[in-house]
Amino acid sequence: MKYSRILLKLSGEALMGNRQYGIDPNRLAKYAQDIKKIVDEGVEVALVIGGGNIFRGLAGASNGMDRVQGDHMGMLATVINGLALQGALEDAGMQTRLLTAIKMEEIAEPFIKRRAVRHLEKGRVVIFGGGTGNPYFTTDTAAVLRAVEIDADVILKGTRVDGVYTSDPEKNKDAIKYDTVSFKEVMKKGLKIMDMTAFTLSEENKLPIIIFDMNKEGNLYKVISGENIGTRVDI
Repeated sequence: MKYSRILLKLSGEALMGNRQYGIDPNRLAKYAQDIKKIVDEGVEVALVIGGGNIFRGLAGASNGMDRVQGDHMGMLATVINGLALQGALEDAGMQTRLLTAIKMEEIAEPFIKRRAVRHLEKGRVVIFGGGTGNPYFTTDTAAVLRAVEIDADVILKGTRVDGVYTSDPEKNKDAIKYDTVSFKEVMKKGLKIMDMTAFTLSEENKLPIIIFDMNKEGNLYKVISGENIGTRVDI
């Protein structure tokens, strides 16, 4: 395997499958099987998942809700998704730990860097819930922050598209896909990958990002194996 410790970032919307909201058990089960294949190869896996399938703080704020309160609701949504993912992973035969940025000991362990690393070293899949624990920060930023803290080799951003394009491939059939692109080029061309806080943190720590289609079976294994899947963003 090309990578020994990864952080996989999934959007909350990814869990909806073909539904309009909520969680699709079949999609969860498929993700769990894909993750199990790389865990069985000895890869240490950490996960950050968004909460957009349940609640998005920014959307709440745009409708008149207090932004801080909305973001707290969004953080709780990521914990709900983390619990669902934890159940699916354990059903597939993996050992897991859910760590949260907001203390809720009856449900999950509080995030402590050394504890998280130790779980990974023991072969457990670690799920980070609750974002960064602070309002005004996205789960993309939480993903990069946790990846830096646990010294991950790479951030894998699983999406519904197979990489980064010159423009939206769903709107422009002539859009061209990048196999590799530099951090500077992404900023120069205004390509949408992550929010700027997350992206800058990744660049400063020289942590590469690979954007790929998580919904295609076997893609995760191919990325970990070093195959040219998706788009790699690097220095």
